[in-house]
Amino acid sequence: MAQVPGEVDNMEGPPAPNNNNPAARWESPDRGWEREQPAASTAAASLFECSRIKALADEREAVQKKTFTKWVNSHLARVGCHIGDLYADLRDGFVLTRLLEVLSGEQLPRPTRGRMRIHSLENVDKALQFLKEQRVHLENVGSHDIVDGNHRLTLGLVWTIILRFQIQVIRIETEDNRETRSAKDALLLWCQMKTAGYPEVNIQNFTTSWRDGLAFNALIHRHRPDLVDFSKLTKSNANYNLQRAFRTAEQHLGLARLLDPEDVNMEAPDEKSIITYVVSFYHYFSKMKALAVEGKRIGKVLDQVLEVGKIIERYEELAAELLAWIHRTVGLISNQKFANSLSGVQQQLQAFTAYCTLEKPVKFQEKGNLEVLLFSIQSKLRASNRRLYVPREGCGIWDIDKAWGQLEKAEHEREAALRAELIRQEKLELLAQRFDHKVAMRESWLNENQRLVSQDNFGYELPAVEAAMKKHEAIEADIAAYEERVQGVAELAQALAIEGYYDARRVAAQRDSVLRQWALLTGLVGARRTRLEQNLALQKVFQEMVYMVDWMEEMQAQLLSRECGQHLVEAEDLLQKHGLLEGDISAQSERVEALNAAALRFSQLQGYQPCDPQVICNRVNHVHGCLAELQERAAGRRAELEASRSLWALLQELEEAESWARDKERLLEAAGGGGGAAGAAGGAHDLYSTARLLAQHKILQGEVGGRRALLQQALRRGEELAAAGGAVGPGAETVHLAGLAERAASARRRWQRLEEAVARRERRLQEARALHQFGADLDGLLDWLRDAYRLAAAGDFGHDEASSRRLARQHRALTGEVEAHHGPVGGLRRQLATLGGASGAGPLVVALQVRVVEAEQLFSEVTEVAALRRQWLRDALAVYRMFGEVHACELWIGEKEQWLLAMRVPDSLDDVEVVQHRFESLDQEMNSLMDRVLDVNHTVQELVEGGHPSSEEVRSCQDHLNSRWNRIVELAEQRKEEVNAVLLVENHLLEVAEVRAQVREKRRAVESAPRAGGALQWRISGLEAALQALEPRQAALQEEAALLAVRFPAQAARLHQGAEELGAEWGALASAAQACGEAVAAAGRLQRFLHDLDAFLDWLVRAQETAGGGEGPLPGSLEEADALLARHAALKEEVDQREEDFARIVAASEALLAGDGTELGPGLALDEWLPHLELGWHKLLGLWEARREALVQAHIYQLFLRDLRQARAVLRNQEMALSGLDLPGTVESVEEALKRHRDFLTTMELNQQKMQVAVQAAESLLRQGNAYGEQAQEAVTLLLEKSQENQLRAQQWMQKLHDQLGLQHFLRDCHELDGWIHEKMLMARDSTREDGHKLHKRWLRHQAFMAELAQNKEWLEKIEREGQQLMQEKPELAASVRKKLGEIRQCWAELESTTQAKARQLFEASKADQLVQSFAELDKKLLHMESQLQDVDPGGDLATVNSQLKKLQSMESQVEEWYREVGELQAQTAALPLEPASKELVGERQNAVGERLVRLLEPLQERRRLLLASKELHQVAHDIEDELAWVQERLPLAMQTERGNGLQEVQQYIKKNQGLRREIQAHGTRLEEVLERAGALASLRSPEAEAVRRGQEQLQSAWAGLREAAERRQQVLDAAFQVEQYYFDVAEVEAWLGEQELLMMSEDKGKDEQSTLQLLKKHLQLEQGVENYEESIAQLSRQCRALLEMGHPDSEQISRRQSQVDRLYVALKELGEERRVGLEQQYWLYQLSRQVDELEHWIAEKEVVAGSPELGQDFEHVTVLQEKFSEFASETGTAGRERLAAVNQMVDELIEGGHTAAATMAEWKDGLNEAWAELLELMGTRAQLLAASRELHKFFSDARELQGQIEEKRRRLPRLTSPPEPRPSASSMQRTLRAFEHDLQLLVSQVRQLQEGAAQLRTVYAGEYAEAIASREQEVLLGWKELLAACEDARLHVSSTADALRFHSQARDLLSWMDGIAGQIGAADKPRCPSSHLGLLTCLRAATPSPSAVPFPKKS
Repeated sequence: MAQVPGEVDNMEGPPAPNNNNPAARWESPDRGWEREQPAASTAAASLFECSRIKALADEREAVQKKTFTKWVNSHLARVGCHIGDLYADLRDGFVLTRLLEVLSGEQLPRPTRGRMRIHSLENVDKALQFLKEQRVHLENVGSHDIVDGNHRLTLGLVWTIILRFQIQVIRIETEDNRETRSAKDALLLWCQMKTAGYPEVNIQNFTTSWRDGLAFNALIHRHRPDLVDFSKLTKSNANYNLQRAFRTAEQHLGLARLLDPEDVNMEAPDEKSIITYVVSFYHYFSKMKALAVEGKRIGKVLDQVLEVGKIIERYEELAAELLAWIHRTVGLISNQKFANSLSGVQQQLQAFTAYCTLEKPVKFQEKGNLEVLLFSIQSKLRASNRRLYVPREGCGIWDIDKAWGQLEKAEHEREAALRAELIRQEKLELLAQRFDHKVAMRESWLNENQRLVSQDNFGYELPAVEAAMKKHEAIEADIAAYEERVQGVAELAQALAIEGYYDARRVAAQRDSVLRQWALLTGLVGARRTRLEQNLALQKVFQEMVYMVDWMEEMQAQLLSRECGQHLVEAEDLLQKHGLLEGDISAQSERVEALNAAALRFSQLQGYQPCDPQVICNRVNHVHGCLAELQERAAGRRAELEASRSLWALLQELEEAESWARDKERLLEAAGGGGGAAGAAGGAHDLYSTARLLAQHKILQGEVGGRRALLQQALRRGEELAAAGGAVGPGAETVHLAGLAERAASARRRWQRLEEAVARRERRLQEARALHQFGADLDGLLDWLRDAYRLAAAGDFGHDEASSRRLARQHRALTGEVEAHHGPVGGLRRQLATLGGASGAGPLVVALQVRVVEAEQLFSEVTEVAALRRQWLRDALAVYRMFGEVHACELWIGEKEQWLLAMRVPDSLDDVEVVQHRFESLDQEMNSLMDRVLDVNHTVQELVEGGHPSSEEVRSCQDHLNSRWNRIVELAEQRKEEVNAVLLVENHLLEVAEVRAQVREKRRAVESAPRAGGALQWRISGLEAALQALEPRQAALQEEAALLAVRFPAQAARLHQGAEELGAEWGALASAAQACGEAVAAAGRLQRFLHDLDAFLDWLVRAQETAGGGEGPLPGSLEEADALLARHAALKEEVDQREEDFARIVAASEALLAGDGTELGPGLALDEWLPHLELGWHKLLGLWEARREALVQAHIYQLFLRDLRQARAVLRNQEMALSGLDLPGTVESVEEALKRHRDFLTTMELNQQKMQVAVQAAESLLRQGNAYGEQAQEAVTLLLEKSQENQLRAQQWMQKLHDQLGLQHFLRDCHELDGWIHEKMLMARDSTREDGHKLHKRWLRHQAFMAELAQNKEWLEKIEREGQQLMQEKPELAASVRKKLGEIRQCWAELESTTQAKARQLFEASKADQLVQSFAELDKKLLHMESQLQDVDPGGDLATVNSQLKKLQSMESQVEEWYREVGELQAQTAALPLEPASKELVGERQNAVGERLVRLLEPLQERRRLLLASKELHQVAHDIEDELAWVQERLPLAMQTERGNGLQEVQQYIKKNQGLRREIQAHGTRLEEVLERAGALASLRSPEAEAVRRGQEQLQSAWAGLREAAERRQQVLDAAFQVEQYYFDVAEVEAWLGEQELLMMSEDKGKDEQSTLQLLKKHLQLEQGVENYEESIAQLSRQCRALLEMGHPDSEQISRRQSQVDRLYVALKELGEERRVGLEQQYWLYQLSRQVDELEHWIAEKEVVAGSPELGQDFEHVTVLQEKFSEFASETGTAGRERLAAVNQMVDELIEGGHTAAATMAEWKDGLNEAWAELLELMGTRAQLLAASRELHKFFSDARELQGQIEEKRRRLPRLTSPPEPRPSASSMQRTLRAFEHDLQLLVSQVRQLQEGAAQLRTVYAGEYAEAIASREQEVLLGWKELLAACEDARLHVSSTADALRFHSQARDLLSWMDGIAGQIGAADKPRCPSSHLGLLTCLRAATPSPSAVPFPKKS
C-alpha cells in the first residue's frame, strides 16, 4: 500500500513522446478518426481501449519487475545481498551501487551513509555518473526518479544495465559473409543457429516464439542432450515444456529462474524479460564451450611436449659431434711450423685453402642446422608457454659459437702466418727495384718543373694573366699531387733501411737528393704564385675601372632629361625613379673609392711591382673625375624634381585641408546645445553623457591638431615658394604663384573659424564634466572609507604565522591605500572651492560641502585605527614567526644530533670519504641553520626590548634553542675531527705507497739500464726529471708522517713504518742514480755548456733587436697598442724564462773557470766572453723597460682617445638634436616637445659622465707626465667648451618651450571662446518666420540664450585677464596677444548687439491673439474640472481612497499651474501695447477665467479633508492587519523545536533565527509606529475605531510572544551549536586520523633504494604532521571539558568520543613509529643489496681477469703478465678485503639490530664471502699457472740462447782452422784454440742446467709440452755434441798444423845456414890456412842432424 501514491503519480504524469505506445496514441489530441466519429461512440471506444491498454501495460510491468528482481538477486548473491521490492530497494542507491560493482568488476565511490533523501539522491547520482562514464546513454532518467520510485524509469534503468553488461558483449559472426552483428540481433541469431533443425522450433523474435517452451528445451538439448529428451515434448503442452526447461536450467545448469511459465505462456510475452533470461543461457553455454576448447588444448600441449623431447635429444647428439670436430681441427691448424721454402709454403697454403673451401662449409651448414633446430625447440616451448630449453653444459649454441670463434681465430692466424711467410721471401729485391725506378722518374720530373716555374711570362691583359694563373694552378695541383710520390720514395728508402738492405747508403743518398730538389721546387712555386696573384689582382682592378667608366657615361645620358611632371603623381614617380638612380650612384661611388684605393696600393708595393705606378695613378684620376661629374648632374636633377613635387603637393594639401575644415564646421554648427554649466552642451545631463561627448570632442580635437600641423607646414612651404617667386615647370604648363597665395589665405580663414568653434564646445563640456565627476568621486571615496574603517577596526590578529602574515599583508595594502588617499582627501575643499567658484553656490555645492566634511572626519578615524592595528599585527607576527623558526631549528638539531651520536667513524678510506662528504653537506646545512638561529635571537631581542607581553616565554624558548645549538656544534666538531684524523692517516699511507711504488720502479729501471753512453744519457735525463718531481713529494711525506705521528699516536707505528720504507727506497734510488750520473756527467758537461751558450747568445741578439728601446714604432690605434703591449709582455715572459738560463750559464762558466782547465781545451777564452755576456743581458733589460714605458704611455693615450671619440660622438648627437628644432603650434605638441626635451636633458646629464671620464683621463695623463698629456689637455678643453655650449642651448630651448606653452594655452582658450561666439552668433541671426504659438516659445528660448550670454561674459573677462598677465610677463608676445584680444572683443560686441536686436524683434512679433487663445484654453480646462468635482465618492477601502487622493492631487497641481499661467498672461497683457478692441476682448476672457478659477478652490479643499480622514482610518486598520499577519507568519519559526541533526543544519537554524531576530528588531520601529497611530484613532467613538482598538490589543500580545519565543530559540540553538561543532571537529579529527592511519598502514616499502628513501622522507613528513596535529587534539579536549562542565545532557557520549579520539591518536603515533622502523630497515636492506651487488659485480670482473687463459707467448710476455698479475693481485686483495669487511660489518650491525631480513642478509654475506674465497683461490691458481708458464718459457728461451751460442761457436771453428793471416804462427793458433776451449767450458754448466731443467719440466708436463721439451733438449744436446766433435777435430788440425810449421821453420833455418856455409866454401879467396877450413867442416858436421832427429809433418 505504501507504493500506491507513487504509482498514481506515475500514471498521472505526461507520457514520453513515443508513437509506438498505444497510450500515447490514445492521448494524442490530433487523431483524425476521433473527429470523424460521433461523440458518443468515440467516448465509449476510447474508454474501452484505454482500460485495455492500461491492463496490458500493468501486466507487462509486473512481469518485468519480477524478472528484473530475480536477475538482480542472481548477481547480488555473489556479495551476499538480496532485494525484495525492486522499486523500493533501489531508492537509497546502496543496492544499485553494489550491483554495478558486481557487473563491472570496478570499485565505485563509497555510498554516503544516511537515510535522508539528499543522501539517496547523492548515491544514485554516483551510480548514474558511473554509467555515463561507461558510455551508457540514459534518456530522461534522473536520480530523483529512482529515489521517488518511478516504476517506468526504474525498470528502464535496470533494462539499460542489462543491455550494457549482459547483451552488449554478444558478438556473432556468420559463416557466409563474415558479417558482425551486435546486441539483440546477435542474440537472436545465436538462438536461431543453436535451434536450427529442431522440429516446431522457429525463433523469429523474443516474444511469441518462446511461448510453447520448445525453444528453451532446444537450447538445453543442443548443449546438454543428457538433460532433456526433446522427442517427448509436444507443442501443445506449453506449460509443461516451460516448467521442465526452467527447472532443468535451475537444477542442472545453475541458472536463476527468472521467469515462470505463466509469464511466457501468454498472449503477448514481455520481450525484455525473455531476453534477460535467454542471455543467461548464452553466457553459460559460451563458458561451457570455452572449457571444452581448453581440454583440446591440453591434449595438443602433451603431444608437443613429446615431440620437443625427441628434437632435444637429436640436438644434443649433433652438437656433441660438431664440438668434437672443432676441437680436433683447432689442434691441427694451430701448428705454426712451416716449410722453409717457397714451394713448401705454397703447398701448405693450397692445403689450407682446400680445407676452407671443401671441409669447413659442410660443418658450417651443420652449425646452422643446429641453430635452426634450437630455434624450433624454443619456438615450440614459447608457443606453449613452457620454460625455455637450456642445453646442458658444453652443448649450447653459445658454446658452439665460442668454439667456432676459436676455430676461425686459429684459421685466421694460420692463414696470416702462411701469407706473411710467402711474401717475406720476395720483398727485399722487389723493394730495391721499385726504389731505383721511382728515383729516376722523380729526378727527371723535378728538373723539368724547376725549369718551368722559373719563367714569368704573365702578359699585360686580364685574360692573359688569368690564363697564366690557371696554368700556374694546374702546375701547383700537379706538384701537390706529386708530393705523395716523393714521400713514397722516402718511405721505400726507409723500408729498405729497416729491412737492412745491403746498399742502404746509396739509397739514402738518392733519397736526400730527391728531397732537396723537391724543397727547391716548392719554394719556386710559392714565389711565382705570389707574383702572379699581384698581377691578376691589378688587372681585375683595371677591368673594373673600365666597366665603371662605361656605366657612368650611361647614367649621364639619363640625367640630361628635363621632364618634371604635370601633376603630383607624375612628379613623385619621376622623383622615385631618380632616387633609385641616386642609390645606384651612391653604391657605385663606394665601389669606385674601393677600386681606387685598391689600385693605389699596388703603386706602393716594395720590391716586385706588377705595373708602372704612374699608369695606375692616371687611371685612378680619370675614374674619380667621371664620378664627380656624374654626382653633380644628379644633384641638379633632384633639385628640379623636388621643386615640382613640392608645388603640386602643396596645392593638393591646401585643397584637402579647406574641404575637411568646412565639413567639421558644419558638424559643430549642427551639434550646438543650451546654456548652463551642467548642461552646457546638448545631451550632457550626467557624468556618462558628458564623458561621452568629451570623448567625441577629444577625437575631434585630435583630428584638428593633426590637421593643423599639416596645414601650417603647407602654408610655410607656400610662403617659401612665394618668396622664391617665378614659376615651376617647363613650357606652357607653368603654374603661377598668385593662385597659390589666394588658396592659402582661403584655407587659413576657414581653419580659424573651425578652431574657434571647437574651443567653445570644449569649454562648455569641461565645466559640465568637472561638476558631475566631483560628486561621483566623493561618493566612491566615502564608500571606500567606510569599508576601510571596518577592516582597520577588526579584532582578528591571526592564530598562527600564516594567518598573521596574511592579515598583516592585507593591512599593509589597506594602509598603503589610506596613505594614497591622504592627498585626495586633503584637496577636496580646494577642488570644491574651485568648482563652486566656477559654477556658483547652488544646493548641489552645499550638499557636496557637507559630504566633504564627513569624508575628512571619517578619514582621520581610519588613519588612527589603522596605525594601532598595524602595531598589534606586527607584534603577533613576530612571535608566531619566532616560534615557527625555533620549532624548525630544534627539529633539525634533534635529527642531526641523533645521527651524530649514532655515527661510528669507519676505518676504510672509501667509507671515510663518504662520511666526509656527508659532513660537508652538514656544514652547509649548519651554516644555513646558524643564520636562522641568529635571526631568532635578533627577533627575541627586539620583542624583549619592545616590551612584548610574552617576553618571558620568548626568552626561555631562545635559551633552550641556543643551548641545543651549542651542543650540536660541539658534537659536530668532535665528530669531524675524528673523521679528519682517519682521513689524513689513510690518505697519507696511500700516497706513501704510491710514491714508494714509483721510486721502486725508477730504481729498477736505472739498475736495468744498459751502460752505453746515449741510452744511459737518455735514461738519466728522464730519471732526473722524475726525481725532481718526486723529491719534494718524498720530503713532504716524511714531514707529514712526523706531524701525523705526533697528532695521532695510535697510528704512529704505521706512519713510521711507511716513512722508513719510503726512505729506504729513496736512498737506494738516489745511490743508483748517482752512480749512473757520475758516468755521463763529466762527458756531457762541456758540450751542454757550449750549446747553451751559443743558443743563449743567439737569443740575446734577437731579443735586443726586438726590444729596440724607445725607437720602435708606436701604435696608431687602441687595438695596435694592445697588440704591441701583448707582444712586449710576451717578450718579458721570454726574458724571465731566459733569466734562469743566464744564471745557469754564468754559474757553469764560473765552475769551469774555477776547475783545472782541462775540460775547456785550448782556444776557448771563456774569461773574456763572460763580461760581454753580462753586459748584453743588462742592456736587454734596460731596452725592454724603456720600450715598455713608451708603449704604456701610448696605450693610455689611445684609451683616452677612445673615450674622447665617444664623448665627441655624444656632443655631435646633441648638436644635431638641438640644431633642427622648431616651436610647435599647439598645446599638445608643445607638451610633447617639453617631455621630449626633458628626456633629452636627462640624457645629457647621463652623458656628462662620459665627459668626466675623458677629463679625468686627460688630467691623469698630465699628472703622470705622459708624453701626450698636453695634447689630451687641449682636446679636453675643446670638449668641455662644446659641452657647455650644448647645455646653454638646451636651457634656452627649454625656456622657449615654456613661453610657447603659455602662449598656446592662451590661444586655445581664445579659440574656444571665439568658436562659442560664432556658434551663438549663428543662433542669434536665425530669422525663421513662425506662427504665434511658436513665436512665444522662441521668445522664451531667446530669453534663456540671453541669460547664458550674460553668464559667459565672465569667460571673456577671464581671458582678458590672462592676456594682460601674459603681456606683462612676456613682452615679446604682446603683439599677437593684443591682436587676439581685440578680435575676441569685437566678436563679443557684435554678438551682444545681434542678440538685443533679435530680442526686440521677437517681442514685437508676439500679438494679442496668443493671449486670447491661451485664456480660451484655460476656460475649457476649468469647466471640465468643475464637472469632475460634482461626483463626490469617499471610497470604501484604502485602495479607492488612495486613487481618489491621487486624482485630487493631480487636480490641485493643475489648478496651481493654471493659476501661475493666468498671472503670466496678465503680466504680458499689461506689458503689451494692445489696440483697444483687442484689449477689451482680452479683458473679458481674463475676467471669466479668474472667476471660474476662484470658484474651484473651495470644493477642492473640502474634498481633500474628507479623503484624508478616510485614508487614515483605512490605513491604520490595514497596517494592523499586515502587522498581525507578519507576526503570525514568523511566530512558527520562533516556536519550532527542531535543532538539527548536524552542524550544517544547526548553523542554518542559527542563521535563520538570527535573521528572524534582526528582522524583529528592525521591524520594531514600524510596529510601534502602527500601535501609536492605532492608539490615537482608538479614542474616537465610531464602529471603525472599535475595530482598530481590538486589532491593537491583538497585535501587542502577538508581538510580545514573538520576541520571547525568538530569544528562547536562540539560547537552545547556541547550546546545540556547541555540541554539533564538537561532533563535527571530532568527525574531522577521526577522518584525518583514519586517512593518516591508511597512509601509515601502507605495505609499500619501495621498489628500490631511491623510492624507499622517498617513502621514508614522506613518512617523516607524515609523522611531523601527526606531531603538529597534537595541538588540534588538545583543543578538542578543551572543548570536551567545557561541554562537560556545562552539564550537557550528551556528556557521556561526548566523553566516550573524546576517549576514542585520544586512543586513535596514540595508536596512530605507534603505527607511525612501526612504519618508520620498517622503512628504515628496508632502506638499509636496499643499500646493503646495492653494496653487495656492486661488490659481487666487482668480484666477477676480477674473476674474469684472474681466470684469463692467457699464459704468454714467450718468456718476455709471460714475465710482463706475471708482473701485472702480481700488481693486480695486490690491489685486488687490499681493496677487496676492505670492501668485504665493510659489507660484513654492515650485515652484522643490521642483524644485531634485529632486522627482519636477517636471514636474507646472512645468505648474502655467506655468498659474498664464498665468492671472495673463490676469487682468492682463482688468483692463486692464476699465479701458479703463470709461474709454471714462466719456467716453461724460460726453458725454451734458455734453450734458444744456448743453441744460438752453440751455433755461433760452430761458425767460429772454421776461422780457427783456416785463419785469415797468410802465415799464422803455431802459437797464435794454439792460443786461439785454448781460448775457444775455455769458452766451451762456460757452456758446459749451461748445458747441464738445461738438462736439469728439462728433467724437472718433464715431471710436470705431459703430452705435447713434454714432447716439445724433449725435442728442444735433444736439439740442444745434438748441437752440443756436434760442437764438441768439431772442437776435437779443430784441436787435431791445429796440432798437425803447428808441427808442420815448426818443420818448415827449421828447414828454412837449415837451408839458410847451408847456403852461408856453401858460400864460404866456394869463395874465390884461397884459404890462408887449413885450420879455417877444418873449422868450417867441424861446424858443418856439428850442424848436420841425424835422420831420426829431423821432424816431419804428420799427414792430416
